[in-house]
Amino acid sequence: MGIVHLVFGPQGAGKSTYSRTLSESENGTRFSIDEWMVQLYGPDLPKPMNLSWIMERVRRCEAQIWSIARAVALNGGSVILDLGFMKATSRTEFAVLARESGLEYRMHYLHAPHDVRRNRVLTRNAHKGVTFSLEVTPMMFDFMEKQFEPPSHMELSGVITINTDVSA
Repeated sequence: MGIVHLVFGPQGAGKSTYSRTLSESENGTRFSIDEWMVQLYGPDLPKPMNLSWIMERVRRCEAQIWSIARAVALNGGSVILDLGFMKATSRTEFAVLARESGLEYRMHYLHAPHDVRRNRVLTRNAHKGVTFSLEVTPMMFDFMEKQFEPPSHMELSGVITINTDVSA
């Protein structure tokens, strides 16, 4: 049996960078929700943005990603899920899916101070490096910041916690 890694944290915490590094060290298969959404739905994004339209498509991608990720892990592979996991219910849902499939899973929580994360996002927009999928405007950053549910003390039990603030 393989293992499923669930990588979560607020935007700009370094989830994509960490997931890429983890997939290399684990020789694992990485799934990034941003990459799937941009590839499948990017050209069709409504203007102005419509959150319910986006979330419906995120759920479709998550279902398909899980179907493939589960098969990879059941065949002995290591899977890294970089799906955002902004809400506790989403994190719990995927942990339950792994457990019900008889798969080992590990949760990885990345965090950094707000100003560090915001600066990372704006820098990523400007440089469009390897982890760039789509431009996150300051307004989008502020909106998504309110969407993230920090893990509770209980949720953090057994979670690999990483402070990605290099100045700390």
